[in-house]
Amino acid sequence: MLVFETILGLLLGATLLSLAARRLNIPYPTLLAVGGALIAFLPGVPRFGLAPDLILALFVAPVLLDAAYDTSLRDLRDNWHPVLSLVLVAVGLTTLAVAFAARQLLPDLPWAAGVALGALLAPPDAVAALAVLRQVNPPHRIRKVLEGESLLNDASALLIYTLAVGAVTAGGFSVAGALPTFALVVVGSVAVGWLLSWPTGWLVAAIEDAPTSVVVQFVLTFGLWIAAERLGLSPVVTTVVFGVTAGRRGNLAARLRVSTFATWEAVTFVLNVLAFTLIGLQLRPIVDALNGPQLAQLLRAALVILAVVIVVRLLWVMTYSLTARPTARPARRGQAVAAPLTLRGGLVIGWAGMRGIVTLAAAAALPADFPHRDFMQLTAFVVVLGTLVVQGLTLRPLLAFLRLPPDTVIEMEVRLARKMALKAAMRTLDGDDSAAAQRLQLEYREQLSRAWIGEDPHDSPDNALRRQTVGAARQAIHELRRSGKIGDDAYHLVQEELDWLELSTTAATAPEV
Repeated sequence: MLVFETILGLLLGATLLSLAARRLNIPYPTLLAVGGALIAFLPGVPRFGLAPDLILALFVAPVLLDAAYDTSLRDLRDNWHPVLSLVLVAVGLTTLAVAFAARQLLPDLPWAAGVALGALLAPPDAVAALAVLRQVNPPHRIRKVLEGESLLNDASALLIYTLAVGAVTAGGFSVAGALPTFALVVVGSVAVGWLLSWPTGWLVAAIEDAPTSVVVQFVLTFGLWIAAERLGLSPVVTTVVFGVTAGRRGNLAARLRVSTFATWEAVTFVLNVLAFTLIGLQLRPIVDALNGPQLAQLLRAALVILAVVIVVRLLWVMTYSLTARPTARPARRGQAVAAPLTLRGGLVIGWAGMRGIVTLAAAAALPADFPHRDFMQLTAFVVVLGTLVVQGLTLRPLLAFLRLPPDTVIEMEVRLARKMALKAAMRTLDGDDSAAAQRLQLEYREQLSRAWIGEDPHDSPDNALRRQTVGAARQAIHELRRSGKIGDDAYHLVQEELDWLELSTTAATAPEV
């Protein structure tokens, strides 16, 4: 019971910290990680030793699939060059730079072990990046580049990490021998993710009960991750390809889609909260494994590597921005122009390199007899906490200081989508002279006129009156239930009808997570 009570207390405390972070306008992952580190040293707090593969499956798989489902394939294609430069070049340069720095600090560290350390520190974490991005709200192009990177960089880094750990265990490493394995894993992961999206999509679409649909979706998510691991594939690539493909199909009924999206939003928020709190709690066992003088020495070395991780990414992105800027061009003829990756945009992307749960899970997965395992785990924690604090707390002020031009891509595309949707709806009423059709035509024309001038078509006087009447209707059924004239079954059914009526008069907005 103590562990269960502690988890409940941590979840409540972490939720309160996330609310405080929003009021203070700071990314909640930073506050949660710091809070977890402080809680770890309180007397009586139990240790949470989760298996590394369980950490990745539990905390990364659903969040990664949720992000992949919402990913715009068009935007990913438009930004493939900067995304690929981050996924491959930035990860590779960081891995080599960290390996070299670690060798200078610890001369007896094998090169393969240094590469493993560099690989587990190289990828900015998808969970951390998406959580911070949703709060700092960068321009559209910058956000899409960072979102695309966060979906794929774990795959490249974890493949290098796996090969390096295997080289230490086997006592040797061959690039020529590793490349075919690397290519086979990538191709196989893409193929499996794409193929499995079709039968699972049909299965989910055939389920009409919302709770059953949600349970099946989560079982499929975790099952896909585990199956990819068992097959020797990349769970990250498999999950991303599966999510992107499933998102393009979007064949859920409206009723299921509303309830499913709300459930996924709540679950991913809870997982984010627990993941970043768990990051802080990992400090205590790491510190206990080291003595005083040794801890101070290794801590200084870890801080040096933290600086290397931040600087290498920043230098590469700024170099890329300088060399790629002259070749920037419109993404699609006749469509919104993708802004070139300027130096200011590159600075934001370079600074948005927070590490997270994947780095700690990879460090915890190192074999017990791995060379300098304690140092690598301490360094992983210092880099994760350091990037969350240093970069996470300064990202919003950096955006304000740079005064990046406002991005209107989504606003323009929403206006276009609203106008075309209303026109298509009106065409279905052509030739219908009934009174109902005439009333609906009049309502659609008014909404279309508001959409043409860039206003919310739902924010009309008629809908304002409807929302007012819904409030009165709610009060009426509440009084009927209170007086005992209707029971809770009838009350909840009518309440749901009023909920749908209220939602139909309000434009959908994406809530912050």
